[in-house]
Amino acid sequence: MRSEDIALFNSLSAPTLHPDGSRAAVSVTHPDFASDSYVGQLWEVPLDDGGAPRRLTRGFRDTAPCYSPDGGSLAFLRAAAPGERPQLMVVDSRGGEPVAVTDQKLGVSAFIWAPDSRRLVFAARVPEEGRYGKLDGVGPGAEDARLVTGFKYRMNGAGYTGDKRSHLFMVDTPDLQAEPAVAPVGRARKATEDAGAEFSAVAPARQLTSADADHDSPVFSPDGRTLYFAAALHNSADEDLRRDVYALDPEALDEQPKLLSNLAGETLGAGSPALSNDGDWLFYLGSSIGNGTDFVARNTALYAAPVSAPHEVRRLTDPETLDLAEGDLVPTGPDSVLAVNRHRGSAQLLEVSATGSSTVLVDGPLNVSAAAHAEGRTVVSFSDAGTAGDLGLVAGAGLSRLTDFSAALRSTGVAEPLEEVFASDDGYPVHGWVLLPEGEGPHPVLLNIHGGPFAQYGWEVFDEAQVYAKAGYAVVMCNPRGSAGYGQTHGRAIKGAMGTVDMADVLAFLDGAVAKYPQLDGSRQGIMGGSYGGYLTAWTVSQDHRFVAAIVERGYLDPPSFVGSSDIGWFFSDEYTGTDPERVRGQNPFAQLDSVRTPVFVIHSEEDLRCPLEQAQRYYVGLKQRGVPTQLLIFPGENHELSRAGTPWHRKQRFDEILRWWSTYLPTEQNNDGGFAAAAGAKAAAPA
Repeated sequence: MRSEDIALFNSLSAPTLHPDGSRAAVSVTHPDFASDSYVGQLWEVPLDDGGAPRRLTRGFRDTAPCYSPDGGSLAFLRAAAPGERPQLMVVDSRGGEPVAVTDQKLGVSAFIWAPDSRRLVFAARVPEEGRYGKLDGVGPGAEDARLVTGFKYRMNGAGYTGDKRSHLFMVDTPDLQAEPAVAPVGRARKATEDAGAEFSAVAPARQLTSADADHDSPVFSPDGRTLYFAAALHNSADEDLRRDVYALDPEALDEQPKLLSNLAGETLGAGSPALSNDGDWLFYLGSSIGNGTDFVARNTALYAAPVSAPHEVRRLTDPETLDLAEGDLVPTGPDSVLAVNRHRGSAQLLEVSATGSSTVLVDGPLNVSAAAHAEGRTVVSFSDAGTAGDLGLVAGAGLSRLTDFSAALRSTGVAEPLEEVFASDDGYPVHGWVLLPEGEGPHPVLLNIHGGPFAQYGWEVFDEAQVYAKAGYAVVMCNPRGSAGYGQTHGRAIKGAMGTVDMADVLAFLDGAVAKYPQLDGSRQGIMGGSYGGYLTAWTVSQDHRFVAAIVERGYLDPPSFVGSSDIGWFFSDEYTGTDPERVRGQNPFAQLDSVRTPVFVIHSEEDLRCPLEQAQRYYVGLKQRGVPTQLLIFPGENHELSRAGTPWHRKQRFDEILRWWSTYLPTEQNNDGGFAAAAGAKAAAPA
């Protein structure tokens, strides 16, 4: 695929199943160059008659569909235009004109139906008075100063958070058969204003939470009398990573939430509550955080407790071997839930009961991202080596594909990932993949390093690898020690030791690939990565000089300055690189600048709060001062998620600039002197 083909990447939301199990709904979104945004609608997928999927809505960006428990309605989130915040909508489940339920200033982030289908609870950020356009004539630059007194005051992608907390609201479901509200004009408008009233096309919502904290993940008990949610409401919430599950009566006024987690001695970051279908068990996900901030490579486990006795909590899965960090819990039988487990580059679907028994329902070379269950049927959103996102029905024989939203993407040419395991210097097995471009070669090689570090490459159509393979590069990528999906010991191997066995692992995998595949040109190698991958790239080129050139993107490049500049800096560096100055120096790319001889292209985003821009600026200037060939590319208006969720034109430009850099230092027949990138740019000038 070329850079403009990212417009063909269709991403799927979590699916929803109609209560009778006859059909599913899912949102399908993709980058759109015309609007320089992400567009998409809801699709209905029949399960019984073999009918074709059909587009159910026609909004600009419709996401997060959920059928009402009675099956009569379908709720979802709609952003009506580029830059607009998503609002909650409800439509007849057979189709029709949606009715707006909310008009929240900063939009709605999540919602849940009450079991009676007559109420909805949603989560929305509530801006302080005078901020975020709440006061006419006061723009962002004219707002009052912010007084910061704690560690947790901003977040990448969200900006400041203390002045716009996420709260839960309850609202009545609109009558879809009622006549639409009409805004008054003329005399009627004057009469309304004289009466001190204000017209609103949506019903008033009642705020259920008020604490100075973010509240999310709302779920109802099966009888609708209790609302469960996740938040950090404890006294030391600003100084640790603990989170809890709480419960309250949504009909009671001023009721204090009841604490339901962290009741058994182990300190957890808990969340994603779910109730068993019989209402007897509370399930939730949690990861141990030791002293409160020891988060490094802590696998997420499943916990359960009787609703009547939350202190009697039991851990149902082993965090040493299973990691349920992806997706939400989905109730199935009377006392079981579905969960997604990260496993060796894949994401399995498990069913786990309150007794601790578990069954793997979906396995193999694919990634399940979310599931839904009704009437004994389970559907999942998934990706694999041939799809960026599709819907499948879980059956006894495996997964039956229901959609094909990646047909157009495959027509551009998708390189097959070849699975490999090569031994590291100490004999440790390193798992990963090699992608070969068309032609006999030998091809220049790009070593790609993922971010995290507690993340994983896996079985999916990865746009990065596909663009580089199309441009004539062999792509090598693996999951070294420090990655997720291989157990906690694997992930925690680099705690206090970054740039040690992880560097050895990626280099050994690269050596193994070059030795096995004659199509790889071992004399022409490049290295690149983002976030932690940017860190390990910068560290590697200070220690190993085999690479013709490098790309360091949104990197974690100076642990000491990261402490005070990153949204997570107050705990991240201390936990990963430690606090001893000499040991930190031994893991710090910025301290190794004198050893760098490899040309480096530095890429960063202006609004990155995870790895702030100063990391890139100081690293770039340091290289320039030492005479190392280097360039710095800065994207305005983007944050740490540029490569995954940036505006389409910026994502395309990023690819084109990367190919321009490689055309200089590792030219191929397809990517010579920027020709490939230039051709891609011309083709994308009038996207379909």
